[in-house]
Amino acid sequence: MKGAISRGRLALVERFGAKPERSAPDPAATLGALPMPVITLDAENHIRYANQAAEQVLGLSLSQLVHLRIGDVVAADSPLLLLVEQARRHGITISDHDLMLEGPRLRPRAFAAQVAPVLEEPGHVVLTLLDSSAARALDRQRLFRNGARSVTGMASILAHEVKNPLSGIRGAAQLLEGSVAAEDRELTVLIRDEADRIKALVERMEVFGDQPVERRAVNIHRVLEHVRRLAHSGFAAHLRITESYDPSLPPVWGNRDQLVQVMLNLVKNAAEALTDESADGHDGGEIALSTAYQHGLRAAVPGTDQRRELPLVVTVRDNGPGIPANIQPHLFEPFVTTKPTGSGLGLALVAKIVGEHGGLMEVESRPGRTEFRISLPVAPEAEGE
Repeated sequence: MKGAISRGRLALVERFGAKPERSAPDPAATLGALPMPVITLDAENHIRYANQAAEQVLGLSLSQLVHLRIGDVVAADSPLLLLVEQARRHGITISDHDLMLEGPRLRPRAFAAQVAPVLEEPGHVVLTLLDSSAARALDRQRLFRNGARSVTGMASILAHEVKNPLSGIRGAAQLLEGSVAAEDRELTVLIRDEADRIKALVERMEVFGDQPVERRAVNIHRVLEHVRRLAHSGFAAHLRITESYDPSLPPVWGNRDQLVQVMLNLVKNAAEALTDESADGHDGGEIALSTAYQHGLRAAVPGTDQRRELPLVVTVRDNGPGIPANIQPHLFEPFVTTKPTGSGLGLALVAKIVGEHGGLMEVESRPGRTEFRISLPVAPEAEGE
């Protein structure tokens, strides 16, 4: 009898096909695969679960987090805590944007947050975070690029309309210098020197012009090493420069000379900030150069409808006094500077070059730590490896 039933089942399988039994997906595995941080809290705000993305953001493993409350890992006055309480009290999903997430182990970053109650577990909530710092950086970079375009137009006008008259003024002053009395010669020298100064300013602005750029695979570590040698032999000879490089990084798709210009400008600015700090009686100035590979960031390629990953991250960090808060939102705009004798064009040019490379630049600054992070694309041949 049993054999007959088995043969009957076999016949049905052969005729209709067998459907394999499928087990329900593991919720923890599903949440763990999400790229955004997900955290569950109980009624007393104890952390009950955190996926891998949340572990990375909070700087602690799940085994450590389950012994903590959310208030132990974020600042006591964090608006995130109020958001959690409101969602729990009213039993509704609440979202907020541009929340600054800070804490003992956290690097300050802007997040969008959503808190939803768990209906099956009274008092429990699910907290989801979305890093909005990259989006804000992209918005700022669009503004910086527009500012650079305005300088480009101004530079072309100045180069055409100002440089030629300046040459005539300088030549006339030089001719007069040999024929005027000694007491008037100082005035002709002043005219010549001021004409030279204006000409130099126009030439600095000319670098903003739209010119074709030849790109190829560039070893970013050789660029940084070249910049480090230049700095050590000149403006940063008195400072300590440390390096922390990922040796497995593929080459950058870019222009070597322009990348040198970008890194040299950032290192020079850091050195000047540290020199000013030392003049106030502070010692121990340090500039740190580092590289890393980071997944997940994509941006449009300038002049095309393509999008490219920006996994190569180059960081220039110093332990100087920091950038004034009122300057930071406008740092890469033309003619904005904190230096008494600065032209305010250096960082605007950096932003322009990074943007033309399809890259993204972010800056974070507070007293004792200023960090510039540049995300760049991989060379096409390296992407296919």
